[in-house]
Amino acid sequence: MTGLNSLSDLEIARRAIIRPIADIAAAAGINAASVEPYGRYKAKVDPSLLTAPAPFGKVVLVSAMSPTPAGEGKSTTTVGLADSLARAGHKVMIALREPSLGPILGMKGGATGGGYSQVLPMDEINLHFTGDFHAVTSANNALMALVDNHIYQGNELNIDPRRMTFKRVLDMNDRSLREVIIGLGGPTQGVPRQDGFDITVASEIMAVFCLATDLADLRERLGRITFGYTYARVPVTVADLGVQGALTLLLKEAIKPNLVQTIAGTPALVHGGPFANIAHGCNSLIATQTARRLADIVVTEAGFGADLGAEKYMDIKARMGGVAPSAVVVVATVRALKMQGGVPKDRLTEPDLEALQAGVANLRRHIHNVEKFGVAPVVAINRFSSDTDEELDWLLEWCASEGVQAAVADVWGRGGGGDGGDELAAKVAAAVAAPSSFRHLYPLDLPVEEKIRTIAQEIYGADGVDFSVPALKRLADIEKNGWSGLPVCMAKTQYSFTDDASRLGAPKGFTIHVRDLIPKTGAGFIVALTGAVMTMPGLPAAPAAMRMDVDDAGNPVGLS
Repeated sequence: MTGLNSLSDLEIARRAIIRPIADIAAAAGINAASVEPYGRYKAKVDPSLLTAPAPFGKVVLVSAMSPTPAGEGKSTTTVGLADSLARAGHKVMIALREPSLGPILGMKGGATGGGYSQVLPMDEINLHFTGDFHAVTSANNALMALVDNHIYQGNELNIDPRRMTFKRVLDMNDRSLREVIIGLGGPTQGVPRQDGFDITVASEIMAVFCLATDLADLRERLGRITFGYTYARVPVTVADLGVQGALTLLLKEAIKPNLVQTIAGTPALVHGGPFANIAHGCNSLIATQTARRLADIVVTEAGFGADLGAEKYMDIKARMGGVAPSAVVVVATVRALKMQGGVPKDRLTEPDLEALQAGVANLRRHIHNVEKFGVAPVVAINRFSSDTDEELDWLLEWCASEGVQAAVADVWGRGGGGDGGDELAAKVAAAVAAPSSFRHLYPLDLPVEEKIRTIAQEIYGADGVDFSVPALKRLADIEKNGWSGLPVCMAKTQYSFTDDASRLGAPKGFTIHVRDLIPKTGAGFIVALTGAVMTMPGLPAAPAAMRMDVDDAGNPVGLS
């Protein structure tokens, strides 16, 4: 981010000239019959009505080093890179996740890019958008209402209320809902049991939503969801309950990708939004495949650092959907490198070449991790106004000494069709054109325990893995129920390669602690809960919501 202006992201967005969404659709080659407008500047796209050919575009995956709590501008870089590729003459489309209200009102305040590299209309995308997350929340909670009603009405399936593995959800950070008791108040109020809430973006229905290939696959995956066990410890699925059709009905409009635009007019499909620290961290497969039918290059992103989002993209999404990346961008910032080098958060804007040099060990591990998938990484140094030329030059020289392509990206201040991402775009285009030999980290026939150990040792750099007694029992259940062939989705802190958020840099000599395993049989992966990571986050001491409001004209205030 440069100091070329003092406008906030919201002010920049409000001053931007937004084209009618029909014009964006036409320019992207989307036939009118498949476009369903949601107002002037948003639309749903029905892939079943597209006249574009089968998927052919190449994928560029944008990931990052381990972030600071404020994030390193991964979405900003994704948007700016796509705009710069379009500026260079490539036919480009963006595929992004939808923002969750949890971090919007909590830590970050918005998630549509920043500065002059944003998707628009940013306020509407950040707040409710086209209602997709509400549909996912409704489907999730409808399932649990139907389950509890089934138990209350006689429990024909013999469901054990003590062995539920599915929770209700809310798209909000609310630690008070992590553990609750429901059904209190007498016989007419239901059957009392212990329950809890996850955040919507951690729900299995969100994962199913983002991995389904079409409506029929969505219905099948919903039916495969295991929500609990019988008293005889036999898994019970949505299909056993017979409500997969109702859940599909609640999601039938939401499953269509959302079309919006960047400030520069590049088309973007923004759809789905699982977190990468507690879920698989990628936008919907339907959106990615739709974008591939419409563009030569699709720029997409995976959440948090490459140890989380990128690994899950490679081993879960790319494996299930055939969307292996032709190039991977690793976003790095001077401030994040300083933090990884031991500088406190309140001093990250101070020049400190020594801390920068100490912090590159973190970036090096992320780079090497990407290389393990057979794809050459390109480092995007997202520039902030506090960065000095000396720091940026040193980092570029370090990347060159490591044999890694790198470029400074000034897309926050010089995006929107400007030249801030031109050098990065050229290097990424060259990487896309170069041959690659993509491979997964592990084969599916490896036991679940060994898959977890492979990720921990190869990606995190751990010495080994410690499984709790409950996790060991769950491993036995997974084997007994025939789920051992599923990939693994690690739930881990985003701030460290370890499961301890305070251990920065590139630690060695540590163990990953797996406290539980949750089979997500509809999504098609096993979630491994590590350390103290929570599937329902809490709000910080000073939530971003405290600065938000609406002015007298009804315009939003405080989104960033």
